[in-house]
Amino acid sequence: MARLSVVPAGPAPLALSSVPLHFCAACLIGALLTDIVYWQTAEMTWANFSVWLLTAGVLVGIVAAVTVVIDVVRNVIDLGLSVSWIYLACLTIAFILSLLNVFIHSRDAWTSVVPSGLALSAFTAAAIAVAALCGAIAKHRRSEDWFT
Repeated sequence: MARLSVVPAGPAPLALSSVPLHFCAACLIGALLTDIVYWQTAEMTWANFSVWLLTAGVLVGIVAAVTVVIDVVRNVIDLGLSVSWIYLACLTIAFILSLLNVFIHSRDAWTSVVPSGLALSAFTAAAIAVAALCGAIAKHRRSEDWFT
């Protein structure tokens, strides 16, 4: 008969992708907010802020993608969980949508934001929210796996 032994929970391994992912998410959600303000005011400064935030989010997203791969190799992100695959898919979708959004925001004036830029920003923010939820679920499930 197999015996189960309880392994004391130690600190979780440090995820390298945590800081770049959070910075990237803040930039991309900030772009949604500046798009909304531009939609309401038509002040071009807000469209410029959106482009800057999107560009920063995409550039840091590249760094975050590299660190996510490193976390997968280090087994910090457990790909055995289906929620981890949803997490990675949402991060990929958010990155692709934000890259497309940068190109759309490079157009001139009103059409750079309304309606397609604003919609892409909203879909990107939704993908980030789903990824955050899936990441929290995956972390919670992993921390409860104390039995060997």
